[in-house]
Amino acid sequence: MGSRGTVFAETMLGIVRLAGEAEARPMRLDLEVRSDVLMFPHRTTTACLTGRVRVRGFADDAEATGELEISPLARRRIRYRLEFTAGGRRLTLDGWKSVSPRRPVRSMTVLPYTLSEDGREIGRGTLRFPLGTGLLPFLASWRFPRHGEGERQLAPRWNGTPGRTEVWYTTITDPTDGTGIWLHHELVAPTDGSPAHVHGWIALYPPMGPVEHARFGPAPWPPDLPYSAPHTDVGVRQLRGSAGPYTWDLTEHPAGEPLYTFPRWAWRHGLLPAAQMLPAASSHYSGTISHPGGVLHLDRAPGATARIYGRGNAKRWTWLHADLGHGDVLEIVAAVSKKPGLNRLPPLVFLKLRRKGRDWPRSASRPAIGWAGLGRFTANIALPTWTVTGRTLLRRIRVTVTQPEERTLALEYTDPDGSRAVCRNSEAADAEIVLERWWGRWRPEARWTLAGTAHAEVGDR
Repeated sequence: MGSRGTVFAETMLGIVRLAGEAEARPMRLDLEVRSDVLMFPHRTTTACLTGRVRVRGFADDAEATGELEISPLARRRIRYRLEFTAGGRRLTLDGWKSVSPRRPVRSMTVLPYTLSEDGREIGRGTLRFPLGTGLLPFLASWRFPRHGEGERQLAPRWNGTPGRTEVWYTTITDPTDGTGIWLHHELVAPTDGSPAHVHGWIALYPPMGPVEHARFGPAPWPPDLPYSAPHTDVGVRQLRGSAGPYTWDLTEHPAGEPLYTFPRWAWRHGLLPAAQMLPAASSHYSGTISHPGGVLHLDRAPGATARIYGRGNAKRWTWLHADLGHGDVLEIVAAVSKKPGLNRLPPLVFLKLRRKGRDWPRSASRPAIGWAGLGRFTANIALPTWTVTGRTLLRRIRVTVTQPEERTLALEYTDPDGSRAVCRNSEAADAEIVLERWWGRWRPEARWTLAGTAHAEVGDR
């Protein structure tokens, strides 16, 4: 099953006094710490830092990166080295907590540091871990994921059984101009036992102008991944391929743990007509896409690669991938099965919200089947606007997705049994997401508005 890693989140508050300024500025760090090994206090562990740096009136960088050296016993220090951008300037924060057995609490919660630019010191400050408000979220954030689980989930599932469909699909938003991107790679193993084949397409959703696309295949199924599908190389995945006048060469950097939209048992054992999951809840993409209008250059563009394995498409379905920023992600699949009997049921909803490193609802089957008399989640599948609503004991959510006609592409699928379905996909959709919590009455907990950056789809027959 692979070795365990360590992930946790930490918030620190304090000040920075910049050179030449009489007054200090408030500062805040919201960090995620990630290591590929289990952390033990008697060892020295080097971990990756990512997160957000905010300095009032000076910096607000949500893409800060760095390194954390954790050695409380061997070297008696916890050292932070973090790089971030402020007004186009690349700065480095360097400091460490000096661990003292005489003052364990203070020494583990106070971080003095220096701020430098190109090796020249430009400021100093002190950050503190807020025990009163930060301890419980800090303890709750600790997780021990299995290293390499996401990479393993990219491998083909198909074992030669007729009547199966397997899909790798990647959706991206270019942060520079808002262009949406869809790369779809699909294996179809016909029910009648004829040879399996692979095919797919690329689609671009420019902010101005019509949606454009091109198909590739069909081609015989090879013994490894389909051509130009994602493959793994030391945690970095390459997506390369061509379709008509389009070519792409992209590097995918996973930025989150796997996200199981369906129950894990459904994905692992294939007990449902189909199941979907994300090997990494979010990723960043860099590289180029050549198309008839020129070359699209991507630099850390947000998106994700998802997987589907099953017996074909549903009778009706809808899907949403919403990157909410700072590692938060909402994934929704709602579908009506085409199996006799099941096709008379309303859509079953599978919804996962990853927020601040935690997944809600905790049970992946909870939105689909309901629990404790609260009723299941519901979906109203329509175009151009569809909705999903639902609640658990203490939270409820309302999601409204709009796919404008001019930003939606209709493509036809052929199932293993030869039947046909049509999907209407937009990688430039709008979404409004409202999360509420029960505190004696329903009160707002979070709200997200995505304008042209939601990835969505509605399909039917």
